[in-house]
Amino acid sequence: MLQLSNIYYDQPVLSLRTGGVIGHALNPLINPNNLKIEGWYATAQGERQTFVLLANEVRDIIKKGIVVNDHTSLTHTDDLVRLKDIINLRFELINKPVITESKKKIGKVQTYAVDDQTMTIKKLYISQSMFKNFGIQQKIIDRSQIIQITDHEIIIRDTTEPVLVGQRATQTL
Repeated sequence: MLQLSNIYYDQPVLSLRTGGVIGHALNPLINPNNLKIEGWYATAQGERQTFVLLANEVRDIIKKGIVVNDHTSLTHTDDLVRLKDIINLRFELINKPVITESKKKIGKVQTYAVDDQTMTIKKLYISQSMFKNFGIQQKIIDRSQIIQITDHEIIIRDTTEPVLVGQRATQTL
């Protein structure tokens, strides 16, 4: 099932073993190469270091927070060699500009939808500036439309523009 991204930000980490809060999941650790949530940047109770809560350690995500077995689910960032490059990127999807191949500005990512089984991002919800388009406030971009993700922007395929009544449609091959 698809879940909106707001449930993946700023959540308590709950332990099944102790029955209480053991930390706090701050924001998702997103792999920009495949748009998959690998885990969460997190803090632990009584610790000052940054940890990562890996997605495969999560038992469930409920209204009260993210449920794990115990405190061993929180891993020091230094111990995650395979994810080191992704951790160092600090990639953030929210507010990332979205443009087309032809450099037309579409808007910025307001939120996104995640498949809760695979933890992959399936849809991006794009907000446009208020001045640009009064009639449409949000566009939905499917992950299949994405061509490239850079540090500064997301590039999507150009969509076909509708032909106005009275105009001739031309086709280029």
